Amino acid sequence: MKAWIVDQPGPIATGPLREVEREAPVPAPGQVRVRVLCCGVCRTDLHLAEGDLTPRRHGVIPGHEVVGVVDQLGPGSGRFALGDRVGVAWLGGTDGTCRFCRRGEENLCLSPTFTGWDVDGGYAEQCLVDERFAYALPDGISDDQAAPLLCAGIIGFRALKAAAVRPGGALGVYGFGGSAHLTAQIALKQGIRVHVLTRGDRNRRLALALGADSVGGPTDEPPEKLDGAILFAPSGELVPVALRALDRGGTAAVAGIWMSDIPSLNYDRELFEERRLRSVTANTRADGEELLTLAARLGVRATTHSYPLAWADGALRDLASGAFDGAAVLHP
Repeated sequence: MKAWIVDQPGPIATGPLREVEREAPVPAPGQVRVRVLCCGVCRTDLHLAEGDLTPRRHGVIPGHEVVGVVDQLGPGSGRFALGDRVGVAWLGGTDGTCRFCRRGEENLCLSPTFTGWDVDGGYAEQCLVDERFAYALPDGISDDQAAPLLCAGIIGFRALKAAAVRPGGALGVYGFGGSAHLTAQIALKQGIRVHVLTRGDRNRRLALALGADSVGGPTDEPPEKLDGAILFAPSGELVPVALRALDRGGTAAVAGIWMSDIPSLNYDRELFEERRLRSVTANTRADGEELLTLAARLGVRATTHSYPLAWADGALRDLASGAFDGAAVLHP
């Protein structure tokens, strides 16, 4: 099968990915093999390729927004049938026994497995998944639409819940890429006012087209005090900016897996009056199930740009340079 591996992590312009031919993987007990129909391109893939996230092993295949059909069952696998359409997401496995798993917080598992980081992902024609961590996809969501939901959508949804903005409240969204443009739609459909603060004309136009209440630059002051904020941009210098924009008791949630260093905070200006700063770490399977159901019911639509699998490295370069709005999706 054709696949892309992280060969020599470094700036995306240096070509850290390499296209290879590999034997088709064989599912172990409890796994299924998925023939990839498409795979979303996530900023986490870029962090992995550039070395912000250290690859867990050499030659790993990135990609964790995978839509495909089951084409082989491992011994003892019975959750899915051959030909079923499934989604493969970032959370690829947990130990199920640590203190966090036992209390229902598997996103904080002490021994997790992540798709496209620990195990091979979807920048390939086929991949494997533990059937317990695959998603049955709603019929009403197309392949291209489903792919970005499987990470960008899930993480943004968890971050929206963490920001704790009630209907009728105001949410600030810092950065407006694949995750933010899905999260903003959910917030708007829940009766939340959304103020987008981002760079790039494409992203600003998309935000306005989706119904954002205002759009400005990443360091601009929003037109009203915020009840909550989500930082999608991996820029630590925006953390104090977002905290200063919060109303009393507001929460700023950081949605990314990696962020540049956060500058020192001024207690009086940025934290006092019970303003809160919290991170969002991975997701639970329950988050994913809830998001997929909600997205289908609310009619959430991803803005997607298709690339052939052979152009995977080009898709990451375009992501790094902000060449497109919404999300890129690879097609084998």
